[in-house]
Amino acid sequence: MKTNDICILLVDDEPDIIEIIRYNLAAEGYRVVTAENGEQALKVAKENHPHLIILDVMMPEMDGIETCIQMRKEPELTNSMITFLTARGEDYSQMAGFDAGADDYITKPIKPKVLISKVKALLRRFNGGEAGGKAGIITAGNLEINREEYKVVKGGEEVMLPRKEFELLFLLASQPGRVFQRDEILERVWGNEVVVGGRTIDVHIRKLREKLGGESIQTIKGVGYKFVE
Repeated sequence: MKTNDICILLVDDEPDIIEIIRYNLAAEGYRVVTAENGEQALKVAKENHPHLIILDVMMPEMDGIETCIQMRKEPELTNSMITFLTARGEDYSQMAGFDAGADDYITKPIKPKVLISKVKALLRRFNGGEAGGKAGIITAGNLEINREEYKVVKGGEEVMLPRKEFELLFLLASQPGRVFQRDEILERVWGNEVVVGGRTIDVHIRKLREKLGGESIQTIKGVGYKFVE
């Protein structure tokens, strides 16, 4: 995918931050659309179907967490990656973001070059370069996992998963019975260019179990996780 084909939605209630980030993203050739609050962001997102949404957490009226939750309810935004951009670095805020369906988390202030590097890393994962390393369809029990369409069907009904949950599931299901260590999961699903908290995997595993049932993904205490058919 060419850079000028990629749409990025930037959402922040501070005009100076929007302008700085917009300028740097546009200089790289990305098509950038902006919004000043959550309600406006939902409207712009549904109109533009962005590949990546950079979403501030602390906003008036509808904050970033609630905006992310609402975005994940929209079928046309299922494949959009969402990363939070916020000055709040506390662990509980990050966990709330992942619970809401975010893919990653960037703490500001951030240098433009670092931001661009993180954006490129996120977009490489959007293009299917890292998690699982395998295209096609995996059938396991009553699950059908379609890598190319980013679709999961359970018992004939589609299950909507945010991109990171899908990539984690695809990785584990690509080799049933194999135990994936936590460090390998972080590297292959999140990549080594994006820093995430140590509890990130646990949050995503919990969300998958809630949606798919707890029997498919097993915890190997002190080691990692495995998928069983």
